[in-house]
Amino acid sequence: MSTNLPVSPFETCHGLVYFPRMIDKIRKHAAGELGADYVPNLGKGFDVRCCSFLGIDYDVLAAAVGSSITDEQAWEWASKNGNSLTEEQIEVWNGFMTRRGWRDDLVEMLEKRKKESGFEIRSEIQTMFDYIDADEGRAIRS
Repeated sequence: MSTNLPVSPFETCHGLVYFPRMIDKIRKHAAGELGADYVPNLGKGFDVRCCSFLGIDYDVLAAAVGSSITDEQAWEWASKNGNSLTEEQIEVWNGFMTRRGWRDDLVEMLEKRKKESGFEIRSEIQTMFDYIDADEGRAIRS
């Protein structure tokens, strides 16, 4: 695992979880600083789900972000080119995303990942966001 890790999926920009992580991965990849193990999933999984929610195309976003624009600038670009989100929509997104892997269709994936990482006995890892943080060496948020 790379020592130049993307930020936690719990980080927010304008209250929206995951967006800063996606932008950070795009920037790091464009600068040649993203660990090789992250590259195959760029624009997939949570990235594509976030872009779909925002009403933007991942590849177009990645081209706009490049290696240099800030989270705030990326947010402004996404807001201009995609959906205008209400506070309630952001709240629903955050509730959904922060619970992925907990009693939903990702339970099996979460358990598989935990086993692969030697985290089987870590009962505090209950969601995919928890797993990502644990896998990248961050403390689990309670």
